[in-house]
Formats: sequence, structure tokens, C-alpha cells
Amino acid sequence: MEFIFILLAAGFAILCSLIFSLEVLRKEPGTAKMAGVSQAIKEGAMAYMAREYKNIFIFAIIISILLAIFVNLPTAVTFFFGCLFSALAGFIGMSVSVRANCRTAWAARNGLEPALKLAIRGGAVTGFAVTGLALLGVATFYLIYQNPLLIVGFGFGGSLVSLFARIGGGIYTKSADIGADLVGKVEKGIPEDDPRNPAVIADQVGDNVGDCAGMGADLFETYAVTALGAMLLGALAIGEKGIIYPLLLGAGTIFASFIGLFCMKGKSIMAALYKGLLVTVVLAGIIAYFLLPFNYWLCSILGLVIGLLLFAVTEYYTSEKYSPVRSIAASSETGPATNIITGLAVGMRSTWPPVLIISAGILLAYWLSGLYGLALAVMAMLSLTATIITLDSYGPITDNAGGIAEMAGLPKKIRKI
Repeated sequence: MEFIFILLAAGFAILCSLIFSLEVLRKEPGTAKMAGVSQAIKEGAMAYMAREYKNIFIFAIIISILLAIFVNLPTAVTFFFGCLFSALAGFIGMSVSVRANCRTAWAARNGLEPALKLAIRGGAVTGFAVTGLALLGVATFYLIYQNPLLIVGFGFGGSLVSLFARIGGGIYTKSADIGADLVGKVEKGIPEDDPRNPAVIADQVGDNVGDCAGMGADLFETYAVTALGAMLLGALAIGEKGIIYPLLLGAGTIFASFIGLFCMKGKSIMAALYKGLLVTVVLAGIIAYFLLPFNYWLCSILGLVIGLLLFAVTEYYTSEKYSPVRSIAASSETGPATNIITGLAVGMRSTWPPVLIISAGILLAYWLSGLYGLALAVMAMLSLTATIITLDSYGPITDNAGGIAEMAGLPKKIRKI
């Protein structure tokens, strides 16, 4: 019965991803000039992904053969499918994000809320695809092999794609970003996202391959590995039920994430996004109460609260509303040297709250239910993956939308939104 619920939740997440894709693609792409810029971004992103995936799967096939020879066939099979599912999730998400950009810019004609809704739906495609495919892969292979030790290859397969996508995509993203700034602002004195700067397209491509596909692969790997680790510890701690609880936790939070997604609306962007996150966390905690024994439920609540606190710390240290960012901006008045020094100081100082929060969480979870309780707390935090990736993928979509609005010469009112 539990596995029926888990597989239904995974299927529901994949279905949501497809429905959101269709919802985004039904919207108008805007003017011919906007569609042309979006097409250039799409072609660049697809060229990068095709080259990257070609290299990844050469390694994946070689490693799978070696695993089949020297380890066992189930590990080889799960490793290959881990690579395949991770790559598929990233490809689905990025395919939609490079099409959502011009549609978001065009939707901004009608105000903030339509543009916000479309960008969030575009980000949710990646979020639900990653969560659904990761949960589906882990649950299906466990049903086939009935031994979590035989499916650890699934997590390692996701790790291989994550290595290429996150590091390779990150290097490409930052190289294109700095290259565009150097050519535009330093050498030619033209503003950001100006169509006269040919490096701008590479910059927009980088936002998608690094922040959308790269983050998707990264969290796919983290989600799968966390679930597998919790299953292994659960098998040692309490047997069969210990294997199922982490998957139930992930499955329940998918439905919470779906409801939270529809709460991401309002006239303030950040308030809307955080409202959706808060609703997701509260609902995930309520659903977990009916799925887990009380002591394990407390561990899951701990993981969810830690996730919320980490979001709050990040917001404090990166938002212009608070003193850390304002102090860095104020230091710029005395030159670049003080700006760099202040930035480094604030960055280093920002590390202690997360370290303290995570350390306290580890101690509390261990005190409540030992190592398995700690594993469930981590799984609860990672069960928010659909929402986290939605928020993260929202960034490159809106960034691209702003760039397209600039390059297509849309009114300033639209560009400000």
C-alpha cells in the first residue's frame, strides 16, 4: 500500500511537470524580435547541452560496463538509469525555461502578477520533474531488487551528471557573464543586455545551463543519495519500515509543494515566493504526521524548520533591505578596495548562522532518534526540492525575460517589472 502511494506521488509530480510545460507553451511568445532573441538563446543552450550530454554518456556507458564486470549487474543498471533520469530532468526543465523567458517578458505587459505566475510555472517544470523522476527511480528499483544496497548505483549515476552539469555549467555561466560585462561595460561602455554586445546571448544561455539544468542535476543527485542513505540506515535500524519512511516523506511533500505553488502570488515578488515556501513547509509537516511514527515525525519537523531557517539566513545576508548588503554598498563610496574587503568580511561572517543551525539540528535529531532520526531530518529538508528548484529556476527565466525586453526594445515599464 505504501509503495502505491509513493509511485502515485512520483507519477503526480511528473504529470504536474508536463501540465506546467503545456501551460507555459500555450502563452504568446511576443513580437518577432523577442521570439528571435529567445530562439538564439534556445539554440545556444541546446548546443551546450547536446555537447555536455554526449560527453557524459560516453563516460556513463564505460563506467556501467565496468560496474557490471567488477561489481554486479544491478549496480550497473541503476547507475546508468541514474544518469539517464538526472539528464532527462535537466533537459525537460531547460527546454521549457528557454521558451518561458520571452513569454514572461510579454506577459509583463499586463502587470507583475501574470509575469510572476508564468515564471513560477516555468520554474516548477524543473522542480517537479527532478523530484518525480528521482523518487520514481529509487522506489521502482527498490521494488525490483528488494535491497537498497543494490540500488546505490542510482545515486552515483545522478552524481556523475551533477558533476558535469554543475561544475561545467557554472564555469560556462560565470565566464559568459564576466565576458559580457568586460566587453560591454569596460571596453565599449554600453549597458548590460544591450543588443550591440554579442556576448549577451552567451550570458543568457549561461543562466539556463548553470542555474536551471545545473541546479536541477545537483539537487536530483542530493535527493536520490539522501533517500538511499536514509533507506540503508533505516534497514539497519528498524528493518522494512525504515526503508519505506524516507520515501513516504518525499512522496507526501510533493503534494504539499503542489499546493504551496498556487500560493505564490501577490504584488510583492519575494513575499509571494516565501509565502509559497511557508505553506509548503506547514503542509509537509501536517502530512508527515499521518505517515510517520511520532518520534520520526519530530525529526522530520526539525528538518523542515532547519530548511526554513537557512532560507531566512540567506535572505538576511543577500537582500538589499538588510544591513549586510547595505554595508557593502556603503563601502563602495570609498573605492573598490574597501568594497572587496567589506564583501569578503560579510561573506565570511554569514557562514556562522548556518553552521550553528545545522549543528544544533544534528544534535537534536540524534538525541530524538539516533542516526536514523538524523537521516529522516535531512530527508525532510531535501523533500522540499520541488519548491527549492522552482524558486531557483524562476531566477534565470526572469533574468532572461529582462534581457529579452531590453534587446527587443520593449517599453521601460515592462523592463522594470
